[in-house]
Amino acid sequence: MGVIKNLTKQKCKDGEVTLGSGVRMANTVEVGLAMKASGYDWLFIDLEHGPFNLETAQQISIAALTQEITPLVRVADLDPHLSTRILDSGAQGIILPHVDTAKEAEKLVSICKFPMEGNRSSGGGLAHAKFETMNPKELLQDVNDETLLVAMIETPEAGDKADEIASVDGIDVLLIGTNDLSTGMGFTGQHDHPKVNKVYEQVVDACTKHGKTPGMGGSYQPDLIERRISEGMRFILSGSDLNFMIAGATAQAKMIRDVAKKSGF
Repeated sequence: MGVIKNLTKQKCKDGEVTLGSGVRMANTVEVGLAMKASGYDWLFIDLEHGPFNLETAQQISIAALTQEITPLVRVADLDPHLSTRILDSGAQGIILPHVDTAKEAEKLVSICKFPMEGNRSSGGGLAHAKFETMNPKELLQDVNDETLLVAMIETPEAGDKADEIASVDGIDVLLIGTNDLSTGMGFTGQHDHPKVNKVYEQVVDACTKHGKTPGMGGSYQPDLIERRISEGMRFILSGSDLNFMIAGATAQAKMIRDVAKKSGF
């Protein structure tokens, strides 16, 4: 009896590296099992760029709760209607893109946390407790404790405000969206540009100071990932189901065509 533990949040507290898989194409409950079997810690269920509706995100999230992989959902904006509904539906955390100020981070916490940490209303019947009967006060506090809130840093202005954003109680992770960051500065694809590196430094410093977890997404070169981890990155968005399918399918097609070519076909 009790609330299902957020294993990713605990690993973040312990300073471990955690790996996430974007979910934007797979729309059935198997994706949690598949990503868990592949070595991932959390799902990045994408309601910003993905085609999913709320019901699909709910099914994936509730399944993930029993699959030992953390369901996190990226919403499109600070509209409380979406964040609270997907949290009520089984997500263990919210990822908010384009967080540029501490005020936006504070609003995210207010929307997503029950009193006294926030202002989220309680609708009852939470999958996080397997729908078992719990003391209401303990239930809401335990759900608060297991909710992971991620602020995405995607502009140089956000980098400059990283210290203030990281200081907000209730924010757990500052996740750099490297693609949007580099593109917005006019350096599309240049993930090792000095100005991009500056934001990485700002985020690591801010997280170290305030006991939060620094994260990265959109940058997948092995040598660069190795360096970023050595610099302090711990919360790693490692790709998406679509990327993985294309990479796997491309490798398999190449292998078979190479074999066929050797056989004279």
